[in-house]
Amino acid sequence: MNVLYEWPSWLLWIFFLAENALIVLIVLVWGNILLRRPRKEIFNYSRQQWRTCLLTTLLNALVTFTGFLLWKHGYIRINAAISWRILTDALAYFLAMDLLMYGFHYIIHKTFLYRPLHRLHHEAIDPVPIDLFVLHPLETISFGALLLIVLLPFNSNIYGLLIYHIANVIFGMTGHLGVEPMPEKVRQWPLVKYLGTSTFHHDHHRHEDYNFGFYTTIWDRLFGTLKR
Repeated sequence: MNVLYEWPSWLLWIFFLAENALIVLIVLVWGNILLRRPRKEIFNYSRQQWRTCLLTTLLNALVTFTGFLLWKHGYIRINAAISWRILTDALAYFLAMDLLMYGFHYIIHKTFLYRPLHRLHHEAIDPVPIDLFVLHPLETISFGALLLIVLLPFNSNIYGLLIYHIANVIFGMTGHLGVEPMPEKVRQWPLVKYLGTSTFHHDHHRHEDYNFGFYTTIWDRLFGTLKR
């Protein structure tokens, strides 16, 4: 990462924008492969969806750039050590972000914030992959800010952070497939049944008072908001 110190700001911006655009591309292509849509329909979305997706991508790049500046100036500490911390850090990010996003998600559903911030996302009753990026700008920034807040107090492992980011993309994509790629039998396995599957988040889009979690069902189980 130290090589990024030498890059001019405009080149860093292009790099982070390309990184986030690549994530969008992966979600759209991979998600539509799982949906078994014809290749010609992979990018067949409305103009409104594309405009919002583009804005979300720009804002995610801005959040990434902000994280870089916080790291550059010593507010966020990141190490590249190869140790057991890789897995523990990844698990810590996974659970901490799941809890914070559950809380934020619950609040914007249950308060005056729903109409201005979150109603846009819930226009998709049966979501498709691009709907992962159909978010109000302030909601996009808020989710990004939550991760930066989690990183501030700790000396984080870069590889653990990378594992978390990969998991975040996978859960975000599968949550907006509109179909369940995982067999029912597998979803009943001891640990898997506590994960936020495609069905879990799809049910949230259809029944907005339930299933506020993102990666797991833990917090919905604890706080009585799980749709069974």
